[in-house]
Amino acid sequence: MHNSHHLGYSFSFHLLLMVPFTFSLLAYLGAVVKVVLSGKTWPLYRVIWWVLGVFCALGAVTGPIGARAHADFTVHMIGHLLLGMLAPLLMVLAAPMTLILRTVNVVLARRLCLILKNKFFRFIGSPMIASVLNIGGLWVLYYSSLYNVMQENVFLHLLVHMHIFLAGYVFTLSIIYIDPAPHRLSFLHRGLVFATALSGHGILAKFIYAHPPAGVSAEQAKMAGMVMYYGGDVIELVLIIIFCYQWYKSSRPAKAVDQLYGVR
Repeated sequence: MHNSHHLGYSFSFHLLLMVPFTFSLLAYLGAVVKVVLSGKTWPLYRVIWWVLGVFCALGAVTGPIGARAHADFTVHMIGHLLLGMLAPLLMVLAAPMTLILRTVNVVLARRLCLILKNKFFRFIGSPMIASVLNIGGLWVLYYSSLYNVMQENVFLHLLVHMHIFLAGYVFTLSIIYIDPAPHRLSFLHRGLVFATALSGHGILAKFIYAHPPAGVSAEQAKMAGMVMYYGGDVIELVLIIIFCYQWYKSSRPAKAVDQLYGVR
């Protein structure tokens, strides 16, 4: 009876999570077709980023990883890297909001930009708040009763996973500006918050290694901690490279002007 309940729970959970990501894939591809048919262009590499990002997210919540994550904390952590870090990074690079703005008329585009600039989006889109929602949310998940409680509740499990994805997406969006952002903060400000968030993620990985969350064996906690630490480092390195490249590009015009007028 328990096994059949678990299978039904697992199927319901996976189906619920598949719907928004599958819809986002179809919507993005439909928008690309609309842009191309209107005579405009859209970079193929952005389409590839979006498709890969969606498949990373789907891979985290379905298939072997989704099936084993309920019982294996190490596999759960692999899913976290895919859903909360890699998928958001790839999907941010796909610039979905810029694509949407190309598919609508000028009046609607202006309205969408105004919505992005309202107080709510400005608040959650600030690097500091986004990092608290992202990294702080993980501390709450693993060091409260939430992780164990969500294993028995489909709706709560769905909410937690959507939070992991959305928090990762908003955080990435707040650090590297690909799409229109609610506000434009300096590279120094974003860099300081980014460095703090990276430290918080690394400390959490080490803490999991040394202090297993409730209900998690020491062996699985150690393996999951290493997956989170080293796997996170790889994805964070890509994000650092993109951030530094953007910073470098933004400083080039100023340097060119200084050289033109002989400023040292």
